Amino acid sequence: MGATRDGKTSLSGSENLIIEVDEDKIRCKQYSWYFAPTYLLFWVGLFFAVIYPLFQALPTGIKISEEADKPGQFVAERAQEILLKISRLGPRVGLRDDVYEMEVEVQRASGSYLIKGLTNHYQGVQNVIVRLSTKSSNSTSYLLVNSHYDTKPGSPGAGDDAAMVVVMMEVLRLVAVSGNPFLHPIIFLFNGAEEQPMQGSHGFITQHRWAANCKALLNLDSAGAGGRDLLFQGGPNHPWLMEHYRNSAPHPFATTTAEEMFEAGIIPSDTDFRIFRDFGVVPGLDMAGVYNGFVYHTKFDRYAVISLDSLQNSGDNLLALVWSISSAEEMYDTGAHASGHAVFFDFIGLFFVHYQESTSLALNLSFSFGAILLVCLSLWRMSRVTGQSMGTYAGVFGLLFLLALAGVLLAVAFPLLMATFYDWGNRTLTYFSNSWLVIGLYICPSVIGLVLPMTLYLTHKKCKKIPHTYYLHIVGHANCVLLAILCLGATALKYRSAYLFLISLIFYVAALIINLLTRLHCRGYLWSLVLIVFQIIPFIYHAYLFHMFILILIPMTGRFGVSTNPDILIGALCGFGTILALSFAAPLINVFRRPNCMLGGLALVMFIFCMITVSDVGFPYRPKTNVMRADFMQVHRKFFEYNGSVSLEDSGYYFHLGDRNKEAPLRDHMNLTNLVRLGEDCDSELMCGIPCYRYCSARKHALWLAREEPVELPYPTVLEFLSKTVLSGGYQVRYEFRLTGPPNMGLFFKPLDGVKLLRWTFAPAMLDNPATYRPPLEVMLTYGIDNTPIEFFVELSKDDGNFDEPVFEMGVSGHYVSPHDKRDALSQEFLATLPDFAFSMEWPSSYERHIF
Repeated sequence: MGATRDGKTSLSGSENLIIEVDEDKIRCKQYSWYFAPTYLLFWVGLFFAVIYPLFQALPTGIKISEEADKPGQFVAERAQEILLKISRLGPRVGLRDDVYEMEVEVQRASGSYLIKGLTNHYQGVQNVIVRLSTKSSNSTSYLLVNSHYDTKPGSPGAGDDAAMVVVMMEVLRLVAVSGNPFLHPIIFLFNGAEEQPMQGSHGFITQHRWAANCKALLNLDSAGAGGRDLLFQGGPNHPWLMEHYRNSAPHPFATTTAEEMFEAGIIPSDTDFRIFRDFGVVPGLDMAGVYNGFVYHTKFDRYAVISLDSLQNSGDNLLALVWSISSAEEMYDTGAHASGHAVFFDFIGLFFVHYQESTSLALNLSFSFGAILLVCLSLWRMSRVTGQSMGTYAGVFGLLFLLALAGVLLAVAFPLLMATFYDWGNRTLTYFSNSWLVIGLYICPSVIGLVLPMTLYLTHKKCKKIPHTYYLHIVGHANCVLLAILCLGATALKYRSAYLFLISLIFYVAALIINLLTRLHCRGYLWSLVLIVFQIIPFIYHAYLFHMFILILIPMTGRFGVSTNPDILIGALCGFGTILALSFAAPLINVFRRPNCMLGGLALVMFIFCMITVSDVGFPYRPKTNVMRADFMQVHRKFFEYNGSVSLEDSGYYFHLGDRNKEAPLRDHMNLTNLVRLGEDCDSELMCGIPCYRYCSARKHALWLAREEPVELPYPTVLEFLSKTVLSGGYQVRYEFRLTGPPNMGLFFKPLDGVKLLRWTFAPAMLDNPATYRPPLEVMLTYGIDNTPIEFFVELSKDDGNFDEPVFEMGVSGHYVSPHDKRDALSQEFLATLPDFAFSMEWPSSYERHIF
């Protein structure tokens, strides 16, 4: 090392490498502290100036009067007029030319299948099916477009799923009158039983004569009302569908991460896509409205919450996809184009990106290892410039890597601690009506955790061998290597969401290359400007993505159930979003003096938000817009013993509450004095002695409020015992029954000790897998247009062959979910005390326990 006349330092390597720098520039002072708030506000402003408006952006709805000027385009106003007519129907529980050939029919389907731990048995379910094709077409490959017109009890279902029904109707009209040719026939399936769950789609795909010809699917559903429709499932293993989405959908909105979250069960919903995939092996695209999930499955899911622009958005996308896929060459042999999963995402609605999983592997490995190599090169260069050994820099990097790891862990831990403390204080869901509260509750703690270890170290370190600017640069390198390791780990575990780490790595690597080539490392903090510019794109994308997830999941936290702390999920999302969006940008507060003051400022913001949450602002619910879900049944039950005598007959209200706050918000408004939790020991009675309806896994958290007057049922549910036959050999017996009652009923079976359930009328899947499906076994019964009595049998074996004693218990429930089934006067009085910030999906129900 030697000094030149102008005060610069020159370094010569063994291979004639000469690096000449100005030490004063390397060791320049940090910027004044008062620029730091401006720096942080820059990122906040970027969110509100770019991300928020683009997330909310929708195309302008086309009116009927504009149709002549915009031929062939989706007309949202016509769809809106149909939506109004459908919405006025209220809850709907379980309803030719020279160019084209159009066939319309109503299918009546009956069937039985296993889904989500119960056997779903149905009869007389109706679907409306339209087959549209060009007269010149000879293709036997059909495009299937599906939505459902039934609703949950008590909900008009404008968003779920009438909006998609009317979009399909308008697309059908536009295609039929266009005169344009297409290669493959199109099936428009308006299925009548998705909420049951998914009986209509099962009836079509397993029984209809056109089902075998369906080679691709466009499924339309909703978990909200209005807004943009998210592509959250694709394929599987058919990336050519993503290519059509990329080339045709004018308003892309999609992410692989949503698909993986859905598959992991984080989203408490399901769609017909599962049925078409599992029972028909039909690849497709699953799209759903995800905005304003607060009204989902409530009486507030009305026509007024569906904007004209949101219908235009959905219609534009569907019309374009129908035209594209109905003329796709891949449809002739879809199997030949099955080539693995795809990674897919949109960039703030501006364009769509997709590539195959094999490409993802190459990209993730290349950029991860490339980033690590570049970091090593940068460290080597720093050691040459400062004259310190590579070992010194390796030691500093190792320390800062551990601090970066600590920062990432704290960025998640701090929000989780906040979530836990709020849960302990019985103040869960304070953000439910005011989602902006997550900024102070979870995002600020996450930012503090992310930068706290680094900031404390950089402000208290005593080593002067390495300039502060280099320390700060190594902080970025440490975060880069950490993200590279996470990217490699996610890739090894086959998580396609590894692309999130890849985006961060790509832009950090780009900034690093520029800094290496321009030697900005050696010019004070100028390298940080390049890094800031290159962090704008990943910040925009990650903030956009996690903003989307938070807005989708906050309404869903209202139906996560009482046993789950939903704040944990929201806190974790905020933590992961902060890490991905700000891993490189946030530590740059150390470019300024007194960075600890910025952490103190963030802590002050957090404290202010905490104070706000304990005011009325933090009360989770609001009438009509952000309601509490307090579902309950008015139950009359009887317990029959083996000899036919009645050991118990009573009535009461069976509550299934939607969220962590349980019944506490209701107690000031309703008389819940004798409310009891069924508890862990409730299985001493079959199904805890309640007529659970698809909520059976959570029955131990159910609540029971007894009432003295018996519940008056609209009409009885009647089980008739027809016969008992001991089969040949003497160790098996067959029981036959007939059941009549409302369109929704349930059966529960529990063999007694030494008894095994062998066969029954229903789908055999549960009986074929006794290790997975243990008693009590649930059968859900539904009928539509066909209300003939349901006759069924069960066959059992008994070790000792003695069938003159109790063999099994059977529960029978009847659910009067129709809005035409009257509630008795006392039930109506009780329902009237429900506070205005709560909504109840309620109905009368019967339950009988029999022993045979």
